[in-house]
Amino acid sequence: MPANDLRLLIIQPTHYKAPTDRTLFKTKRRQMVPLALPYLAALTPPEWKVTLLDEQLEDIDFDAPVDVVALTAWTLHSYRAYDIAKEFRKRGVKVIMGGPHVYFNAEEAAEHVDAVGVGEAEPIWKEMLDDAAANRLKSIYRATPLKELNGLPAPRYDLLDLKKFGPFRTFAVQSSRGCPFVCDFCSERFYLGGRYRWRPVDEMVNELKLIKNRGSHFFFGESNFGGKKSRAMELMEGLVPLGIRWSTLWSSNLCLDKEFLDLARKSGVMHVNIGIESIDKDILDGMRKGWNKASRYHEMFENLRQRDISYSLNFIFGFDDEDHDIYRATISFLEEHKVPAAYFNILTPTKGTALFNRMEKAGRIINAPEIDRWPGQICQIWPKDCSPREMEARIQWMYKKFYSMRSIFKRLPFPPRTRSDMSSWILDLTERRMAFSSTGNNDFDIY
Repeated sequence: MPANDLRLLIIQPTHYKAPTDRTLFKTKRRQMVPLALPYLAALTPPEWKVTLLDEQLEDIDFDAPVDVVALTAWTLHSYRAYDIAKEFRKRGVKVIMGGPHVYFNAEEAAEHVDAVGVGEAEPIWKEMLDDAAANRLKSIYRATPLKELNGLPAPRYDLLDLKKFGPFRTFAVQSSRGCPFVCDFCSERFYLGGRYRWRPVDEMVNELKLIKNRGSHFFFGESNFGGKKSRAMELMEGLVPLGIRWSTLWSSNLCLDKEFLDLARKSGVMHVNIGIESIDKDILDGMRKGWNKASRYHEMFENLRQRDISYSLNFIFGFDDEDHDIYRATISFLEEHKVPAAYFNILTPTKGTALFNRMEKAGRIINAPEIDRWPGQICQIWPKDCSPREMEARIQWMYKKFYSMRSIFKRLPFPPRTRSDMSSWILDLTERRMAFSSTGNNDFDIY
């Protein structure tokens, strides 16, 4: 390929609706401006002309004049990504692929594309593009995790058509990677580089300043915003003068830290998602989440409510030692404490986790290659006290019960009086639509 005429198309694939319905999931507008596409563009050497495409919003022109197509995909998007690759390769276009899916499925993905990049993009992205231009692509490139996150480029949001993301768009940004905790069921810490690392505060603040005029709401898309409290406090101090609104995920123990919450409120936090997983202490101990103090959940909620911080909770169901009444008990607990929003998930053994290894050894995984391939709450294990279909029915019941109008009016102030109230109402009504849809898939775009 001529060095001065290199054309790169970076695609974030959509997904198929169901195993029996290969219709593409499409939407006219997103609320969340994605990070992967513009960040990969920022890493791309200047000799490449880059085009970005989010397939949920746009259709793909397979006859477009491009030299290389790059796909970034979660496992949910993998089947669609493979089909996209097939179409471009039939036309003689080189296809490379990365993202969380290939971390545990590199060999599978390599059967469908010309090259896969495993791990963080920074160490291997330029090498892959150089090799593609010189017609010497290797099948698999494996990145050595970055020791630090200093000097990362600002995402190329200028290459996106921001009109497709609505007037109240939220920009996904990232101030840290990895997680200091080791949860029994979580694989994120592997493909996010393992060790918990964070970006320098001044670099993060300067990046937010660059995109502040495009939108004042940001989502820190990382495993644990407060993974190192002192660094998170320093970052929030830097956010105060910006006057922005932001959302994120952090661990439950921080909701007991009033100093942390006061600064979060001062810096503009609007919503936080918290993985409390269960209201049962024994279940929490079994999943190695002893820092989740079930006896102090009420105190956590009150601390957030007093500071007008909207929040949502993540739960996981399907553990062997669960009491059969845990589903109704959880709904009662949430309504009693007027929890604004919650997500109910089925225990899913993803590759690389201790949970997967145990379940596989015990012969309790139904179909390992299909895990996370499809939207919705799908039971991929043989539960101890019910069938997989019964487990799915229980979770569907929880969503419909929790997001019924009766429950919403019971939990949320009406009329909404504060910024947090309004955020909670918007979130609940959005989740209600999905709770009563055919898939019931979680949608974190609302953050």
